[in-house]
This record gives sequence, structure tokens and C-alpha cells, in this order.
Amino acid sequence: METLNMYSGLRPAAGFTLIVVLVALFMVSLSLLAGFRAAGSMTANTERQWQMLLAQLCADNTLVQLRLNPQFAELGERTTPCPQAERAFAVVTTVAATPNPSFRRVDVHVSDGATPLLRVSGLVGRY
Repeated sequence: METLNMYSGLRPAAGFTLIVVLVALFMVSLSLLAGFRAAGSMTANTERQWQMLLAQLCADNTLVQLRLNPQFAELGERTTPCPQAERAFAVVTTVAATPNPSFRRVDVHVSDGATPLLRVSGLVGRY
């Protein structure tokens, strides 16, 4: 004699439940959010490195101009513009005396508007 099972005609449900799908979507959204934050950080870091490279070019150009100038560097402070890659940097050059009268100390401050970017110091000698 066969036993009748009232559930024998039904098969188990196939597929995912709503909760499993929501958990999976939540995990995917967290990983995408982390990826977007990492990409944003890398973009900001690349921009900062680009600014620093351009500021370094301005500072190096200023020091080289002072070294190549046949006249000994005058004491004091002066501000000059330094356009680089469609950006306007301001270069503040401060020339100070040293204990040796044949040398001058040169401090170069490069800024992008009100944001200071770089400070380079060097010596310029008398030729």
C-alpha cells in the first residue's frame, strides 16, 4: 500500500529569497563605494603631484635665473608671477645676506593663490 504524502506533488522552491538578494546588493554597493572612494583619492593625489611638479619648475627657474644673472643678487623680497600649464603661480623670492660676503641665501616660496605649495632654499655666489 502506498503512503500518500500531501507534499509529494510539490518540489522545493528554486532560486534566491528576497533577503539573500538584498544582502548581495548591499555587498556589491559597498564594494563599488570603496572603489569610487579609492579612485577619488588617486585623482586628488595625482592633482597634488601635478601642482608640486609645476611649483618645483617655478622654484628651479627662479634659482637658475639668479645664478645666471651677471649681477650679484640684491637683498630683499620680490614677488613674480610664474605661469605654468595654464596656471598662475606666485613666486616670492627672499634674498638675505650670509656671514660670507661672497654668498647670498635665497628662499623661494611658490603658491597657487592663497595656498602655499613649495619652499626651496639655496645659495647664490658672486662670480
